[in-house]
Formats: sequence, C-alpha cells, structure tokens
Amino acid sequence: MARFDRYMLSQLLVLFGFFSLVLVSVYWVNRAIGLFDQLISDGQSALVFLEFTLLTLPYVILIVLPISAFVAAVYVTNRLSADSEMVVLQTAGASSLRIGRPVIYFGVLVALLVAVLAHVLVPAARTELAGRSQEISKDITAQFLKEGQFLHPTSDISVYIRNITDLGELEEMFLEDSRDPEAVVTYTAERAFLVRAETGPRLVMRDGLAQTFRPNSGRLSTVAFVDFTYDIGALIKSNDGGVRDLRELSTPVLLNPSPDDLASARGELPDFLFEAHDRFAKSLLAIVVPLMGFATLMMGGFSRFGVWRQVVIAVVLIILVQMVSNVSEEAARKDAALFWLAYAGPVVGALMAAGLLYSTSMKRLRGRAPKGTPA
Repeated sequence: MARFDRYMLSQLLVLFGFFSLVLVSVYWVNRAIGLFDQLISDGQSALVFLEFTLLTLPYVILIVLPISAFVAAVYVTNRLSADSEMVVLQTAGASSLRIGRPVIYFGVLVALLVAVLAHVLVPAARTELAGRSQEISKDITAQFLKEGQFLHPTSDISVYIRNITDLGELEEMFLEDSRDPEAVVTYTAERAFLVRAETGPRLVMRDGLAQTFRPNSGRLSTVAFVDFTYDIGALIKSNDGGVRDLRELSTPVLLNPSPDDLASARGELPDFLFEAHDRFAKSLLAIVVPLMGFATLMMGGFSRFGVWRQVVIAVVLIILVQMVSNVSEEAARKDAALFWLAYAGPVVGALMAAGLLYSTSMKRLRGRAPKGTPA
C-alpha cells in the first residue's frame, strides 16, 4: 500500500501540473486579450503589457488550482478503475478511505500552494498592480502626447495635436474643456509644451486663442494670448479614486482593520472579515474538492461502460458546493458575526465526501458478507 500511495500521488501531481498549465494558459490568454487592447490603445509599450499580465498571473493561478486538483483526481481515479487496479485493492481488503489516502496528501499539497498564493503572492501582486495602474493613469505622455488623432482623457476633455517635434514641442494644438456646461472653453495654440510644477504637470500654450461659449445665452467670447498655462495635473488626479481593493490588503490587516484601513478601501467590517476567512476557506476547499471527485467515482466500481455517470454527479456536487459558498458569502458580507459562513462551502463538501466514502465502504462490506449473515 505504501508503494501504491507513492504511485497514485505521483500520478496526481503529474496530471495536476498538466491540467494547471493548460487551464492557466487558457484563462490567462483570455484575460490578456482585454488587457492588451486597453494598454495598447492607451499608448503603452509591450513591456508594460507583459508586466501587467505577469502581475495578474498569481490571481489566475489561485482560481485555477482547485479546478485542476479536481480534474486530476477524477482522471486518475477513472484510469485506475478502468485498469482494474481499484478492483484488486478492494478485493485485497483495502477500504475506500485507505485507497484515498494519497488523494488527501495531494489535497494538502495543493492547499499549501493555495495558502501561499492567497495570503502572500496575490496581495503583493495586487498592490504592485494598483501602484503601476496609478502611474499609468498619471502618464502624461500616454494620455496627451499622441499626434494626428483626437484624444479624450475624460468624457469632458478633447485634445488634438498635429505634430510633436523631437524636442517634445507640440505644434498646432487643439483642446476643448467642457467640464463646465455653462461655459465651454476651446483653446488653440501654435505651439505648446509640458512643464512640471509642485502641484503637478502643466501645459504651457504659446500664440493661441481661447474661445468661451455660453450655451444659455449663445454668446461666444474670444481672447488671444501669447502665453497661457493650463493645469492638467488636477485633471489627471481626478481619474484616481484612491480606493484600495480588499485583495491588496494582508490577512492580518483584514482580520483587524483600523479606521484608516476601512476608509482607504471604502469597505465595511463584514467585508474585511469575510475576505480574510475566505482565504483560509480556499485552502480547505483545495483539500475537499479532489476528495469529492475521488469519493464520487469510487461509488461506481468497475464497469466496461466507464464512469461517466459518476463524473457528472461529481461535477453537480461541486456546483452545489459553489452555490452554498455564494449564498454564505452574501449573508456573511452583511453581518460581521457571520464570518464563519466563509467555511460553509468546505464543510459541506467535506460532509459530502465523507458520506460518499462511508456509503461505498458499507456497500463493499455488504457485498463481502456471507449469505445468511447480517451485514
């Protein structure tokens, strides 16, 4: 049995790595397509795109690992059943729980990986991603210095630059500011350039015209200028809400948030507590999910027609566990005293797996009982 444990565990780990690689690649590519369109359209380089996709990778892996563990457990159990190895072990007197011990070891290893991701890597990556996103949003070059096209840094601002010289001077610039609907201002300038000030970047326009149109009265006033400074630093900062994502915060902070932490994330105490305990619950679920797959397939025994019905049942049970988790989350986020509901999914899944293994063991015992002997 010890040799069988090592054999089955090695099979689980190999297939787990394979399925994880496939699922992470599919999910990552799907996420990267939308991110690519967003960053490239904002004028960012391929290196920035690569950096952002790498920072999203830990969260993608965190989502995929329990799924890969479930698929690996189902695949290995199905293959061992099809090769009659399960039948040999059961005939030798091994119980379903004893046969499933490598699955438990495998689940513990996956749970450790999930714990490292949930408590360390994902918060660190999300924090770095949030910081880089703020830097990108404040990147004047990416937002304003694009020649030959109309740009809209916000819904109320329109910018057009005909040409940008090698020295960074902007030629024949057009800027319309309609943030005040009662006074729409249009600036045109022969030349312009960006300068940095203590309060933020400023746009200095030379030899231009400022036209102010008031829709209520229909009046248009014009002012010619030689030099005019336009504050775009305040405009860019207005795009940064400064709200932190709960996934950026460390687990100790989530378990005992200060008033500043609550204000920075604009969240309530139940949200913080649920997010913290949900990280622990994800690790426990990584143990339960492969065990559920194994226990469900053990119900069917050997069959030349395969175990597709047991596979369908296993998938349905996983969906039920996920539904329990969703309902529990909704309740836990309303009341801080209900944080323990974060563990409802893993507990329900563990009870299902235990019930299936017990049912399978009792079925085997009844099958071995001599005729006329009470089972």
